[in-house]
Amino acid sequence: MKFYGNGIPGIKPGELTGKLVVMEGADGSGRSTQMEMLRDILENQGHATVNVGLRRSTLVSEELNEAKQGNILGEITRSLFYATDFADQLENRIIPALKAGFIVLADRYIYTLMARDIVRGADRQWVRSLYGIALIPDLVIYLRVSPNQLIERNLRKNATLDYWESGMDLGLARDSFDSFIKYQRLIQKEFSLMESEYGFTTVNGNLSARAVAREISNRVAEALELQS
Repeated sequence: MKFYGNGIPGIKPGELTGKLVVMEGADGSGRSTQMEMLRDILENQGHATVNVGLRRSTLVSEELNEAKQGNILGEITRSLFYATDFADQLENRIIPALKAGFIVLADRYIYTLMARDIVRGADRQWVRSLYGIALIPDLVIYLRVSPNQLIERNLRKNATLDYWESGMDLGLARDSFDSFIKYQRLIQKEFSLMESEYGFTTVNGNLSARAVAREISNRVAEALELQS
């Protein structure tokens, strides 16, 4: 394995014998469901897995959630909060699991964080340097779903749209529905720009859950050269 930048001091990538699979996609893309299905498939085949995701660090996740609920985060503070959450999980969960030979399944990774920061005006070079500690995944799957479909799925699940996932802090529109559409289009534009640079495998998330799961399972088996 390799790091995007200088990485974490003292960590030798050659010692990380596990695999890192990342799944990206907006809320409502079916990402979490697909992660659960992939985990079950891999474990049924005898592969040990570990799940990680955003805001799961024991160091700052609680404080980050509280700050988000109050809608009080400044842009730089928000970026550094998420970067700290990621760094803590990388050092204390992801790397140890990879050393032990596990398949690490990441429910979103640095790409969502980078896209969010850039859409909110952060300098691209600064954002990239912020996540230079990140390991390069073995596979990045991006579930692309149309903004209109995302709205329908989110409303079926929560009956309301998330403040941050709608980009309401950006003042794109007064109405949360209009803001959601505009914000998700901006995020998808950033992912399109990152797609070739970071080697994403883009999957049509508008398809049925079973169809998406089959494609993901095939892509994972191929990329990781897994034997069932």
